[in-house]
Amino acid sequence: MTTTPWLAFSIDRASKKPVFEQICEALRQSIIGGSLAEGAKLPPTRVLATELGVSRSTTVTAYEQLVAEGYLHSQRGSGFTVCAVGEADLAAKPGHRPQTEDEAQVKLPLPFEAGQPDMRLFPHRQWAKAVARVCRTTPQLMLMGGTAAGNFELRKAIAAHVAEWRGIEASPHQILITAGSTDALDLCLRVLSSRGEVIGLEDPGYAPLRHIAQFHGLQPAYLEIDEQGAKLPEAEYSPRLVILTPSHQFPLGGAMSPNRRQKFISWAQATGGWVIEDDYDSEFRYAGRPIPAMAGFDRLRRVIYVGSFSKIFSNSLRLGYVVVPEDLLEQFRPAIGRSGLRASYMPQQALAEFMHSGEFYRHLRRVRRTYGERRKFLLDRLVQDFGGLGWFRDHQAGMQTVLHLPGSVHDKDVARRAADQGVTVQPLSRFSASGAGPNGLLLGFCGFSEAEMSPALDVLKLCLEVGTSAAGG
Repeated sequence: MTTTPWLAFSIDRASKKPVFEQICEALRQSIIGGSLAEGAKLPPTRVLATELGVSRSTTVTAYEQLVAEGYLHSQRGSGFTVCAVGEADLAAKPGHRPQTEDEAQVKLPLPFEAGQPDMRLFPHRQWAKAVARVCRTTPQLMLMGGTAAGNFELRKAIAAHVAEWRGIEASPHQILITAGSTDALDLCLRVLSSRGEVIGLEDPGYAPLRHIAQFHGLQPAYLEIDEQGAKLPEAEYSPRLVILTPSHQFPLGGAMSPNRRQKFISWAQATGGWVIEDDYDSEFRYAGRPIPAMAGFDRLRRVIYVGSFSKIFSNSLRLGYVVVPEDLLEQFRPAIGRSGLRASYMPQQALAEFMHSGEFYRHLRRVRRTYGERRKFLLDRLVQDFGGLGWFRDHQAGMQTVLHLPGSVHDKDVARRAADQGVTVQPLSRFSASGAGPNGLLLGFCGFSEAEMSPALDVLKLCLEVGTSAAGG
């Protein structure tokens, strides 16, 4: 076993625990135990990386994780300092105990599972403060948060958010809280469609949408994707409803062109149809500001906007929302009332507090920066090591990228080989309705540090080289 000393801490190179987690654990215990006192200044990330013999990105990840947990404070130009740790934190120092059955079954996502936020970056301390404020001031709102439409303060906060970030001007009364984006899409189909009708879906696209459409007895008309985004439905299919991901197409990436957006809006106006805009990860653009939503482009006349907090905040809160045109409110409100409460009231007021306080946006900026660094690392490695094995397009957005493969190498075969080696990649062809669509691998990067992605990329490269050799042989 090779170890690198730093103060009283050694890195175990033979351990299965990632290096950044070893650094986090050592610093966390030093802070809890008092050997690193409140206000103590930590070495710069570059200095610590040199001392430990690791990459600077590893120490950056460790420091940012401890900032998210509330152990460290970061200020531009001043580095990282130790925060105060209260008695509750000291009492919570972990000791050895047997692992329970439930804990043993918890599995972290493996590189490169797509669409996974890094919940290790969750702002636990700041979130706890928001919950505590609600418990002190209006605890009844934790259980009686409002009507079936959801907590009004949260709807106000969402209205401000979509106005600032997505260019959508909407009243809080037009916003309905749902139990995630899938629940929101299901609600839209219940309101706007009837069994036997045709619905337009992107192909390739989000596979659960096909299942939801089938559950409601709808007939999918698949919309091919080209350089400008989804194509308009063919005249003979004449759907009344289409579901699009115009800001960042899933799974191929890329934004729908303004011209194509206008054509869809004109189609909806001419046919009396509706466009549902599924805006699942639009906040994650790594060059400039997020592009305006299609619903803002349309001013909520023929476009219904669906958003979620699972990608940008927490995938366990199960909260999403629908921004509904005024003309449809009389249909949506009774429908959400009839279905009963699906979105829990419990976190809604706390999330409103979290957004109003600005902590939500501080967290969003922090994870965008971290995810941007991880994206750059992944793309740099793809350029450096995968040039002869596949190609990709940098859309400077989203939570995953597609490594397109030559026709001689089958994505499902590569995915199976990678899975045998403990690496998760999703074959692009599985997102096609026919199962034989574009050939490539979907590589998520947000949920994994550079230290976690690096060995997984080595494994993936070997799997692709085996596939290429087999095809050539």
